[in-house]
Amino acid sequence: KKMFRPVSISRAPVRSQKISHRPSVRSSLRGYATQEKEFSPLQLGKLNHVAIATNDLEGAVKLYRDTLGAKVSAPMDLPEHGVTTVFIDLGNSKLELLRPLGEGSPIANYLAKKPDGGIHHICIEVEDIYAAVKEIKEKGVKVIDKEPRIGAHGKPVVFLHPKSMNGVLVELEQA
Repeated sequence: KKMFRPVSISRAPVRSQKISHRPSVRSSLRGYATQEKEFSPLQLGKLNHVAIATNDLEGAVKLYRDTLGAKVSAPMDLPEHGVTTVFIDLGNSKLELLRPLGEGSPIANYLAKKPDGGIHHICIEVEDIYAAVKEIKEKGVKVIDKEPRIGAHGKPVVFLHPKSMNGVLVELEQA
């Protein structure tokens, strides 16, 4: 009869376990939720929308509504912003389709450089846009708009320059 010797249990990974030398996203973010920080009016809220510029608004609407089955709003002209917008409801956020409207539209300039269109900006909500703009200017972030103006949702918005925001045009919107 063979005798079995007890096997010690080691901390070495079992052959089927994946060995990673990089920390996981979860472990690298550990502690952020519990960090105590001074109150700031510039508390970023939820992602409101991602804006996509297009020369073919009707084609983009058909893609999202007919092909992908999304809920799509009616087009809305915003002459003060130089765009026609359509919102696509994603449940927890939105996509905003943008088409140039009128002379000097900032979307026309974007589409001149990128005729196929693409992501134009992201929009993040803030609780108090006026206090947030004051604070962000004090911190040296370049704000495109001198003052907040009314956006597509009927709320004050302001745009932050991509050079101050890691190459991304960011819109802040009053929550």
